[in-house]
Amino acid sequence: MPGPPSRRFRSALLLILVLAAGVRTTFILAVARHDTKSFYDAGYYELQARQLGKGHGYNDPFEFLPGHPHRSRPAADHPPLTVFTILPVIATGDRLGLAEPTTQLVVRFEMLLLGLCGIVLMALLARRLAGETAGLVAAVIAALYPYLWINDTLIMSETLAVLAVVGALLLTYRMIDEPRPRTARALGLVCGLAALARAELILLAPLLAIPLLRSHRDLPWSARLRPMAIVLVGAVLIVGPWVGFNLSRFDEPTAISTNDGIAILGSTCDAVFFGHAIGLTNLHVCIPKRAPAGDQSVVSKIYRQRAVDYVNHGHRGQFLKVLAARIGRDWGLFQPGDMPYINESEGRPRWVTVLGMWWYYPLAVLAIVGAVMLRRRRVRIWPLAIPPIIVTLGAIPSYGQTRFRVPAEPVIVVLAACAITLLAARWTRARPDDPQHSRPEVAV
Repeated sequence: MPGPPSRRFRSALLLILVLAAGVRTTFILAVARHDTKSFYDAGYYELQARQLGKGHGYNDPFEFLPGHPHRSRPAADHPPLTVFTILPVIATGDRLGLAEPTTQLVVRFEMLLLGLCGIVLMALLARRLAGETAGLVAAVIAALYPYLWINDTLIMSETLAVLAVVGALLLTYRMIDEPRPRTARALGLVCGLAALARAELILLAPLLAIPLLRSHRDLPWSARLRPMAIVLVGAVLIVGPWVGFNLSRFDEPTAISTNDGIAILGSTCDAVFFGHAIGLTNLHVCIPKRAPAGDQSVVSKIYRQRAVDYVNHGHRGQFLKVLAARIGRDWGLFQPGDMPYINESEGRPRWVTVLGMWWYYPLAVLAIVGAVMLRRRRVRIWPLAIPPIIVTLGAIPSYGQTRFRVPAEPVIVVLAACAITLLAARWTRARPDDPQHSRPEVAV
C-alpha cells in the first residue's frame, strides 16, 4: 500500500484539476447551457427532481405538468441517485424563485465538481498501481478526454457512475492490501450507490467481492468469507430501501428500475435486428404508439415478454448477430461512424464524439499494453477487468451506445497512464547516453 501523496503530487494534481475545470466550464458556458433542442434522460432527471421538491413524491413527473391530470402514478424510469443528487440544488433554486435555466446551470456545475472528484480518484488509483507519475498522467488524460469531460457538463448519471466505480476499485485494492471490516463496509456502500446510479452496476458488488476470496489464501476460510459477506450486505443495505419502496407500490415485482422493458423491446424488432441500424434502438418503431394498460411495472413486463416472443419466433439465429453488434457498438468496434449522429440527440455535439474517437482508440491500445506490463510486474489487475465485463454484459439485453461504456472509461484511462509511465521509464533507462539509466523500476 503506497504512503501519503507527496507535496509535488498534490500540487501538480491541483493544477491539473484547474485545467479540467477550465475545459468543462468552457463547454458548459459556450455549448451545454444552450442545449434546449431535444428531450432526453437529463430532462427526466431534472423534472423528477422539481416535482419531488414540490411535494409530489416519486411519481410520474409528466403527470404534474400544466394540462395534465395531476395523478400520482408511481415511477421508476431510472435509478434514483441522479435525481437525489441534484434535488437539493433544484429545490433551493425553486424556493429562491430562480429561473429554470439558471438552476439548471448551477446543476451542471454541481456535476462538474463531482467530475473533478472522479479525476482525483483516478489519479489515486493509477498512483496505487504504478506510482505518482502514473497518477498525474491519468489525471491529465481524464482532464482532457472528451468521453469523460462531456459527461461532467450534462445532467446525467454517467458522472456519478464514474465516481462510484473508481471509488469501488480503490477500496477493492485497499481490501487486497488489508481486508478490514470498515473497508469492506465502505466498499459495499459505494457499490450500492453505483447500482442506484446505473442499474447494470448492481453486478459491481458480487463481481468485486467474490474474487477477494483468493486474495488472502493464507487466511482461514472464515476470515476470507467475512469481508466478502460484509461487502454484499453493505450493498444490499444501500439498495434495499429503494427496492422495498418499489415492491410496495408497483403491481409487478420491481427492483431498481422499470426502464428495462422499454430498453429491451426498443432494441428488439426488425428495424434494429436487420440492416444498417442493427444493434441500436428505435423507440418510435419498436415501441407501440399506445402503451398497454397498467402501471410502469406491468407495461415493462409486457414489453419484456414481447421481446422474448420476437426472438423465439424465428429470430434466434439473428439475435446472435445483433448481440455481437451491440457489444461492438459499445466498444467502438462496429460502425463507429453512427455514434456522432446518435449521441447528438443526448447533448453531445457531433464534434465531441468525433474528437473522443481520436482519443479513445489510442488509449484503448495503451490500456491493453498497460494491463500486460502491470501483469508482468505481478500487479493484481483483476479488479480492473470488472467494469469492462459489466459493460459487455449490459449490452446483451439492450443496445450498443458509446455512453454505456462509461463504467469502463476510468479503467482505460488508468491503464493507459500506467503504460505511458512504464514505457517512458523503460525508454529512459535504455538510452546509453542517459546518466540515469541505472535508476530502479517505478515503484508499485
